[in-house]
Amino acid sequence: MALIYFKNTLENRGLTLQCLNGNCTRKKIRRKIIVSDRLSELQEWEERYFLIESSDVAQSYHYYHERMLSKINEEKKEKWLAKMDSCLAHLQSWLLQSRSFEETKRRVITHARIFDSSLSSVDDLRRLPIEKLDYLAEQLMAKQRLLSFGQGGLTGMGGLFLLLADLPALAIIQLRSLQHLSFVYGYDSRHPMEQMVMLKLFHIATLPKAYQHSEWDRLWQEVEEHQHDQIFYQGDETVFNEQWLQQMSSQLAKSFVITMLRKKLIQGVPLLGIALGAGMNYRLSQQVIEVGQHFYQKRRLLEENA
Repeated sequence: MALIYFKNTLENRGLTLQCLNGNCTRKKIRRKIIVSDRLSELQEWEERYFLIESSDVAQSYHYYHERMLSKINEEKKEKWLAKMDSCLAHLQSWLLQSRSFEETKRRVITHARIFDSSLSSVDDLRRLPIEKLDYLAEQLMAKQRLLSFGQGGLTGMGGLFLLLADLPALAIIQLRSLQHLSFVYGYDSRHPMEQMVMLKLFHIATLPKAYQHSEWDRLWQEVEEHQHDQIFYQGDETVFNEQWLQQMSSQLAKSFVITMLRKKLIQGVPLLGIALGAGMNYRLSQQVIEVGQHFYQKRRLLEENA
């Protein structure tokens, strides 16, 4: 009876029935069902997340921003974007070589040994079920969210140095979040191909919502064309496009508002500026983590299902 139940369950999910011929155990059948259900949940998340429900104000803002960009010389835009690509690549390389990254990686592997004492490297994390990797990732991401919230609060104080440091500090936190997610789910963050995937994922997660879906699909197409053991990225290595400049405009607007709110003191403290900075940075951090975690979850599950 149990075998018939599993057979019907697999048929309902469109899974292969080769394992019913003695090629795999009931445990593997259950695992296939779990993976299939998780992939369905991720598909539902994509449909909800990329659903665009823009207000009239948002549409007007996008239209105004596109008009402003169209007035900028194309050669200048390309130079700006190329410089941003270079700066982001150097920033990521510096983070990957830092002592903090090594300490975090060792700590994650140590915690993962609670589930499997034989683990000793990032590749070994692939042996763990994704539910346990989700737990490890959530522990790291809670800290990243808190860092982003605190850093935004400091920016909200309105000092010139803090405002200038806001965008680089925010980029460091978001890149570090994606690096952590990468190795938690079993991908070597220092691998050249994985580095390019992370940069493109950073770009997608920080784009305005209206432009994310097409870039998400493009990244998946490029990832599927690469072998897991392929060393170098063979696709287009350009990271930023001109739509990302809208995010830059939002950050500049935030700095301007914080400067204005600096004069609005409550018991000698610019609480409104602090609340704005902390809230906006936390929201962006949450968005990057959400997109990054769902990307690596789906990638792992697709590889496991294959």
